Amino acid sequence: MKQVPYQAPDFSLPDENGEVKTLADFKGKWLVLYFYPKDDTPGCTTEACSLRDARDGLMEAGAEVVGISKDQASDHEKFKAKYKLNFTLLSDSEVGSSKHMVLGVRRCLAKREFYVRPSSLILRVKSSKSGVA
Repeated sequence: MKQVPYQAPDFSLPDENGEVKTLADFKGKWLVLYFYPKDDTPGCTTEACSLRDARDGLMEAGAEVVGISKDQASDHEKFKAKYKLNFTLLSDSEVGSSKHMVLGVRRCLAKREFYVRPSSLILRVKSSKSGVA
């Protein structure tokens, strides 16, 4: 794992509606980027719902939440609707962006949260303690 702070690598990924998002789309905002293995699994659902519940407070602080997994956009759409998730989910089906962001992680898309400054500088990386995917 890289030492923080470091520049967040750019990405270009479709959201749950198929609209392509890049890191530049979020420039100027604090960003909580969280990577997770799979939609609608116990641990990932708990984490997503926790971020859903914290979103209003994060937005008041000027931060936006974005989840990234290898699931297809159509799966994200269902997951988002089922749990009333109020933030963007991006599909990294090739796991390319995830590998760039999570250097040093043996298992790609391990549960991690990246706290990104408005200048796209990663300030903090938080690993999930849960072994549940």
